[in-house]
Amino acid sequence: PITGKLTAPPYDPRFPNMNKTRMCWQNFVDYHRCVNKFGEEHKPCAWFQWVYKKICPNEWHERWQERVDDDAFAGRLK
Repeated sequence: PITGKLTAPPYDPRFPNMNKTRMCWQNFVDYHRCVNKFGEEHKPCAWFQWVYKKICPNEWHERWQERVDDDAFAGRLK
């Protein structure tokens, strides 16, 4: 049996379709923009990270993070 509280990101009207690929990408980008602007200690940034980690496959955000670290990410993060 599963224990603990199961939670999922709430409905986001910007992404009404079943396919959450765009939502995944946007929350990853928003997290990094937030951290770049306010720093990692800014608690509201953690919301974006929580959402993308809940809805994105691990392989996606791990690969994107590698590209961010290598300055080769396709999105604008600043």
